[in-house]
Formats: sequence, C-alpha cells, structure tokens
Amino acid sequence: MDSSLSPTPFDHQNTEPKKTFTTSLIPLRSNHFKEDTYFVSELKPSEAKSLHDLKHKLSTSSLAASSSMWGVPLIGGDDRADVILLKFLRARDFKVGDSLRMLEKCLEWREEFKTEKLTEEDLGFKDLEGRVAYMRGYDKEGHPVCYNAYGVFKEREMYERVFGDEEKINKFLRWRVQVLERGVKLLHFKPGGVNSIIQVTDLKDMPKRELRVASNLILSLFQDNYPEMVATKIFINVPWYFSVIYSMFSPFLTHRTKSKFVISKEGNAAETLYKFIRPEDIPVQYGGLSRPTESQNGPPKPASEFSIKGGEKVNIQIEGIEGGATISWDIVVGGWDLEYTAEFVPNAEEGYAIVVEKPRRMKASDEAVCNSFTTGEAGKLSISVDNSLSRKKKVAAYHYTVRKSTTAV
Repeated sequence: MDSSLSPTPFDHQNTEPKKTFTTSLIPLRSNHFKEDTYFVSELKPSEAKSLHDLKHKLSTSSLAASSSMWGVPLIGGDDRADVILLKFLRARDFKVGDSLRMLEKCLEWREEFKTEKLTEEDLGFKDLEGRVAYMRGYDKEGHPVCYNAYGVFKEREMYERVFGDEEKINKFLRWRVQVLERGVKLLHFKPGGVNSIIQVTDLKDMPKRELRVASNLILSLFQDNYPEMVATKIFINVPWYFSVIYSMFSPFLTHRTKSKFVISKEGNAAETLYKFIRPEDIPVQYGGLSRPTESQNGPPKPASEFSIKGGEKVNIQIEGIEGGATISWDIVVGGWDLEYTAEFVPNAEEGYAIVVEKPRRMKASDEAVCNSFTTGEAGKLSISVDNSLSRKKKVAAYHYTVRKSTTAV
C-alpha cells in the first residue's frame, strides 16, 4: 500500500497532510491519573481544615522564620504556598502532625544541603549531562520532563569514577538533586498551573545490583523532600523480568502511586512517549527529533506526526520549493527497521529526479535523519519510508524548513 502526505508549502507551523491515509494519531495522554488542581475551593472540608491547621502550626514552629521553598514563603497567605503545603499534606494523607514533621525535616535538610544555591554549582559532571539525568522539553500538558538513564554505568571504569567510594556517591547524589531542583524551578506553584514534572526512566543496560546503594539514597531523598512532584513515571526499555519484580513490590504501593506508572517494554519507547510528549521534544535516542544543541536555539520547530501500518509505504511530498531555495528536514520512525529514501523532483516536465538520499535500510537503533538540499530549480522533495516487509505499525514524525535564495535575480 502506497500513501502520500503533502504538507502545505512553506507552512512550517502547520504541516498537516492534504490527503489523509488512515493515519492514526496517538491520543494526548491516557486517563490513568488525574493530577490535583490545588484549588483550595475544591478541597473537602476535612482537607481544608488540615491545610488551615498546618499553616497555623508552621507559623508557631521554630522554623517559621526560615520557612521558604523554591523562592516561595510558606507563611503569609501566598497561593503558591498552599500548593506546596498541600503536597506535604497529600504525602501524609492529610495528617497534620505527620505533615508538619515531614515539612520541618525537609526545611532542615534544604538548609543543610544548601539547595537554594545548588543549581548554579559546577559539580564536575558535564559528561553526564544529557546522558544520565537531565531536563529536556515539556509534555503535551506543559509538565517539564526529566530523563534518567543509568546504562552508561555498566562500564566498570565509569562506575568506579562516579560511585567508587562514599565521597563520590555523595557528590553524585548532590548532582542528581541539582538536576531535580532545576526541574522544580520550572513549575508554576499555582492553583490550576503546572505543579509537577514527568519522569522518564530508561532501564536499558542498567546495572541494578551495583547501583542499589545510590538508587536507594536517591529514592529516599526524593520521597522525603519532594512530595507529589511527579505527575507520571514512565519506564521505557523495560526488560522482561521487571514484571516479576514489579509484581512483588506492587502490593505495597498505594493505588495513587501505581496510577502514575507507565511501563513500556523494550523496543516500544517511541510509541509510548508519543502518547505524552510531542516528537520535537523527545530526545533522538528515544525516537524523537530533539537534539541537545537545538535547545539553545529557542523553542523546537513543531513536528507532524503520522503512523505507518505494517505492509505500508508512505511518501511525504513537500511541494512549492523555489529554485535556489534550501530545504532542511528531520524525520524519524520509531524502531525504524524499514527502508528510507529522499529525492527532489523538478516541476519542469523535461527535468529529471535527483536522488538526494539513496534507499537505505534503517536499523532499529538509528536516530532521526537530519539533512538539507539546495535546489537548482523549482520542484518538490519526496521522502519515502517503506514498511512493506513488516507487520508492525510504527509511529513517526517529521518537520522541515525552507530558506529561500537570497541571490538577486
């Protein structure tokens, strides 16, 4: 089956196909977890009373003078303070005494850890940024996204350099908190706003036994000091045995916690992430179009999503390209394993098609293709992805820009 997509010429913000070909776009997100709005007016009477009582107890505690988090004073009637206090209350089932103790310990820890200045520190982990733990883009509802991938530590040399002794572990822990603090600073802390992040954890090649100590320390710190900060936890490249492990500890998790989990088996990363995050915000190693250097150049170019059924070939036609113009494009198919090619077709009847990229078999591990072509005459670019040899439906995305020639005619 051969289907064609024809984006509107030079319309880089809206590249919707002219012809629909049984394309099934991924829904915005599943309804597995409904995030709290933090409007006080929507609280149950008992919850509103707990919030009132917690404020009163905090105002009379020994830490009242220093009760501020992420630049938000917790005493004084600020709506943002209500959001933070409600997070601690929800983490302790609205038990005021337990919530106050948790809050006081957190304030003490933040003072001792010097978290307010942490985001500006250089902790010497530049080589881990963008690889191990990093903030990148937003999901479709505006939540900042934090990615975690510890597969690099399967190499003994890297593991020893980062986790070789207690001092190194503590330094890494400080860096990991730094990454989270940068993410938290992106939150609104306002009723109805974006008040939590999305976490994506890549379990591929993760050396669980070696990282047990560090993982437990990170988990403990985050649970104690960042309550209700994560809206969804997405696990990708999950090995087969994870389901066995999960079934063992699942009974000890609350329904609220389990409702935040999304588990995706190995090879389905793109398909899963596309449900929550737009492809231009997903890192290229997970089937998206986002590269680290592009984040420095402002917001990413919006991408068009489409899907390719098994046994189907899709042609993307980018028409209306003037002579001398340069067209640049990025395209990716989740879990490629298909044939890709691109050619330029002149408008002139006597013109010959120019092979821009020869047909090549894309491996499952291949990242997004990024290329450009300067035309010698007016015409169109035809990009083909051929999934004829597969039965599996795959998600895909692309975006492009056209820069007209500046040469005077």
